[in-house]
Amino acid sequence: MADDSRERTHTAFAIKREGKKLFRWLEIGTARYEEHSGVFHAFLDRLPVGGFNGYVYFSPRGIEPPEPEARRSDEPVGEGEE
Repeated sequence: MADDSRERTHTAFAIKREGKKLFRWLEIGTARYEEHSGVFHAFLDRLPVGGFNGYVYFSPRGIEPPEPEARRSDEPVGEGEE
């Protein structure tokens, strides 16, 4: 089991879809990067309900993630998306 008592170095974000072309970042937990082994230990507190594609973005603490890219107009839309 990972030692989770060490300081967390990153914040975990997921993209939450809010419509066909609207997205926002949702903070879902924290992570710790171990430089000597190159391993990330993620501690997720929550996941978005609906519109979650499984992608998690780890940003150094205190740094906001980049704005989510808007979908191209020629990209297919999944079933049930509006």
